Amino acid sequence: MEHAALPLRHVLLAIAVVAVWGSNFVVIRVGLDHLPPLLFAALRFLFACLPGIFLVARPRVSWRSLAGYGLLIGSGQFGLLFVAMRSEITPGLASLVIQMQVFFTIGLAVALNGERVRLYQGAALALGAAGIGVIAAHVDAVTTPLGLALVLTAALSWAGGNIVAKRSGVTDMLPFVIWASLFSAPPLFALSFALEGWGAMSAGLAQADAATWAAVAWQTVGNTLFGYSAWGFLLSRHPAATITPMALLVPVFGMAASFLWLGEPLPLWKLGAALLVMAGLAVGLLTPAWQRRAAAHR
Repeated sequence: MEHAALPLRHVLLAIAVVAVWGSNFVVIRVGLDHLPPLLFAALRFLFACLPGIFLVARPRVSWRSLAGYGLLIGSGQFGLLFVAMRSEITPGLASLVIQMQVFFTIGLAVALNGERVRLYQGAALALGAAGIGVIAAHVDAVTTPLGLALVLTAALSWAGGNIVAKRSGVTDMLPFVIWASLFSAPPLFALSFALEGWGAMSAGLAQADAATWAAVAWQTVGNTLFGYSAWGFLLSRHPAATITPMALLVPVFGMAASFLWLGEPLPLWKLGAALLVMAGLAVGLLTPAWQRRAAAHR
């Protein structure tokens, strides 16, 4: 049975979400001009949970799930990502490398849930790993081995958060993210104080200008509140196999935005790495839909 085509307004909404998520890497770079990375991440999650928790009912999941997700996504994913993007990796490459979370999620599902790796998943992982290998072969003063390692670890943390969310049984991610942010912000403030120091924190807040606070607001309102609510709206009305593959456009927007706004170079090796990683993502995301369609025809 064929699924009905997406209405144009829903196609445009999906493109708007992935555009926000992709261009967000350039926005992060703007915020890091003045704010220390861990403080920036802490502010992101502070404003994600306040005043949200007073407006949205707590999801019917355990506090343990909220805490686990909040720590993995807050301190793990965004804390490490922001630290890397301060000076260790370009926004365009960060938007690409972080997509390895798809493959890490599969790996964790195999290790923790006993799921079986399918042939297409192995092929997808091989393509993605080849793309990361190309990036690793071209590390330099702009994209360092440390930056690559930090973003890969951030992707692993994101994958861990995906597993926690799946096990929790949550169906509406927006309230889940808002309430989980209660467990993201405090550790990030503590880490900022311990590692960056009160001097750097106060100096960053004093130097923050309108662009800096716009970057914080974009993180909270655009990336979190709009992104998750709109994506959840689309998933509630259309099959996941129709909506999820559109996330392939996130690194496209990320690399294009970094090229256009920050002048990030796009040499052939970088484009080749992007094609390999995105080909892996496409194989992993689209193959199940192709298999279901073929089975339906049979």
